[in-house]
Amino acid sequence: MTRHAAVSPVVVDDAWRTWIAENLMLGGRPQALAGILIQSGISEHDAVAEVDAALRSPYLRGASRLHNRLAKRDWVLGIQSRLNRLAPSEVPRRERLSGEAFLEEHYRRNQPVIITGMLEDCVARTKWTLDYLSGHLGEREVEVQFGRDADPNYELNSQAHKRRMPFGVYVELVRASGRTNDFYMTANNDEQNREALQELMADLPPLDEYLNQERRGFFWFGPAGTLTPFHHDLTNNFMIQIAGRKRVRLIAPCDIPSLYNQRHCFTPVDGRAIDVQRFPMMAGVPVIDCVLEPGEILFLPVGWWHFVEALDITITVSTTHFRWDNDFYSDYPPNHDF
Repeated sequence: MTRHAAVSPVVVDDAWRTWIAENLMLGGRPQALAGILIQSGISEHDAVAEVDAALRSPYLRGASRLHNRLAKRDWVLGIQSRLNRLAPSEVPRRERLSGEAFLEEHYRRNQPVIITGMLEDCVARTKWTLDYLSGHLGEREVEVQFGRDADPNYELNSQAHKRRMPFGVYVELVRASGRTNDFYMTANNDEQNREALQELMADLPPLDEYLNQERRGFFWFGPAGTLTPFHHDLTNNFMIQIAGRKRVRLIAPCDIPSLYNQRHCFTPVDGRAIDVQRFPMMAGVPVIDCVLEPGEILFLPVGWWHFVEALDITITVSTTHFRWDNDFYSDYPPNHDF
């Protein structure tokens, strides 16, 4: 007679308890959840007991009250989201926008804008050629993000992708590479590059209609094909486009409930092609597309989601030292992964 070893029942551990609590808060029916537990190998007695314990838990009742408050907040955000869908949106272009108009119509109202005409006499636009950067700053040691193609979470894992090299070596790599996202000099490299490339900031206009006199910025430089995935910043931001074009996709802050934002300021939604089968809540979310041309400045308001793709070899300086209050990061909630 052949003997078969008894199959041990699946044990309800904390991972299962977390799953039960999350799905109860999302409106799952207790009987249906117990059925799923049983199908997964948990005994009927244990499955029913665990769901019943969760329903009686004062911790879950407290979390449910918080969930209801957040649902009300999402409802309020959804009002603006629905209103945004009533008509196509675009990022306006404003020629030599005054500081007063910028503050009143865009900064205070948290609305993006492309400002034109402010970089017509900018020295950097003609001076910062690849030959100039390599010839005059080529010996400086700079830091670059490298090996991005092998890591789908290259932005979240940016610390692991830092590499140092002479600036001239990097310039020639950009010149010869063609289209790639494997390497890119970004704001994540600023700690090293701020000092190495500091004199470049003197070639930028003060833009004192909008900025204070700190004269600093983050240097972004890379080949066509570099990507910055959908995320939102913790401050207001200027993208000062010196060379090349960038495609920018924008999503309003009110659509955060649809963006599957579970880690810091990022979303797994791919800005190149939004997959509504994988991310069904993204269906119908308005996405505003624009192309930032050389000599233009894009105002990215705090909280706006943006995806950026370089269409050419690009040089961008981003800056945050506005004349008005821009300290929103101090109140940003801590990032906890439970």
